Amino acid sequence: MRKKLLALALISCMAFVTACGADTYPDSTEDTATEEATVKETPSEDTEAPEDTTTAEPETEEEDDEDYTTGDASLDNPLNQDDIGESELLVVSFGTSFNDSRRNTIGAVENALIDAFPDYSVRRGFTSQIIIDHVKSRDGEVIDNMTEALDRAVDNGVKTLVVQPTHLMSGFEYNDVKEELAGYSDSFDQIVVGEPLLTSEEDFKAVAEAIVAATKEYDDGETAICFMGHGTEADSNGVYEHMQQVIDDLGYENYYIGTVEATPSVDDVLAKVQEGDYKRVVLEPLMVVAGDHANNDMAGDEEDSWKSIFEGAGYEVECILRGLGELPDIQKMYVEHAQKAVEQVK
Repeated sequence: MRKKLLALALISCMAFVTACGADTYPDSTEDTATEEATVKETPSEDTEAPEDTTTAEPETEEEDDEDYTTGDASLDNPLNQDDIGESELLVVSFGTSFNDSRRNTIGAVENALIDAFPDYSVRRGFTSQIIIDHVKSRDGEVIDNMTEALDRAVDNGVKTLVVQPTHLMSGFEYNDVKEELAGYSDSFDQIVVGEPLLTSEEDFKAVAEAIVAATKEYDDGETAICFMGHGTEADSNGVYEHMQQVIDDLGYENYYIGTVEATPSVDDVLAKVQEGDYKRVVLEPLMVVAGDHANNDMAGDEEDSWKSIFEGAGYEVECILRGLGELPDIQKMYVEHAQKAVEQVK
């Protein structure tokens, strides 16, 4: 796999901020934000690494050797404008340096929220400083980190702050967001935090239906449709097995869920696929963005990519480089979660 750096989130203890109220999936102690890892960075949008309690060096970015293009950054709206007003909806994402994917996933979710909440000024905050620095250095695009976004809100006199993370599940990164907000509890009249994508049992079913609907043209009985999540060593890795169970219970027999960093592994998914009579395999990320993991660990030409492994097993392989955030049904779910948060405002 490509060499990547670990993103760090060192934040103070959460005291006064509470999330909205649907039941969470048991043992969800890890989350996968929008956040897909970018070049040379390990944790994703969609994921995160186990908490590191050692003293860490400041984040730095290695000299980049990109020999590919990721799209036109000037088409992306970083949503870092002032003139916010008294009510703000801050969309917090891990981030990605893949410009087209950032615009088509995170940007699409933000635009859906802009349309749904005209009384709120929607702004962006990324949690990965490495991604922020990389995009600024390479493309000249300035994206606020979460602290900068919160300070901007304070400076603009925001009184009501609603925060909607684009994380996939409730875990370390999601909790880190709430913990940082604790330091601003006296800066706003109200702070309310929305839920991540996979929170309730209904969320799992809705996501399952969304990814099946988006790939139904491939479901011909001869094609295995495999989704690659990030994965984690934490207990919350069970969300992937749970998603597989939900898909199975809904009767979608040709769909398989795996992870790039944990279990089910690509070998586990391959073994299941080989139990069937499939001729083809379609690969797609189970991540909010289609960034480094999707482009390299899934669709890359290196021998340990999912594409190469399935091709080596004799299958015709098609890779769909599309993040979950591109799907209108997923965008609608984030709007619904933000609506629950807005309803908490007094």
